[in-house]
Amino acid sequence: KYAENMYYFSELALTLNAPEGGTAPTDSRRRPDQRLMENGRWDEANAEKQRLEEKQRISRKRREAEAARATEDGTPYDPYKPLWFERKKDPVTQELAHVYKGGYWESKEKQDWTLCPDIF
Repeated sequence: KYAENMYYFSELALTLNAPEGGTAPTDSRRRPDQRLMENGRWDEANAEKQRLEEKQRISRKRREAEAARATEDGTPYDPYKPLWFERKKDPVTQELAHVYKGGYWESKEKQDWTLCPDIF
């Protein structure tokens, strides 16, 4: 019913991005630009997307500058690593893949998101 107003998405597709309580603050369903778009607030969604992209650019430039300084100083530099995944070579395909290493469900159970970066 009213599929034409929902871009002809199936009920499943419409619910995939539904908010869920207790998720990490980095969960993509918490993207403020996405929420605004889904609520039909297009101008605000576009402005918010621009803000998020600029925040990401600044973060990337900061990491690059830290890496460059470490290289110049000869000090160790620990590059960004995902919290709950690690890159491993698939033994069958020999391709690199991100494999879950644990920790998310424990953090969710405790509602301890202190390790999560502020991405939004």
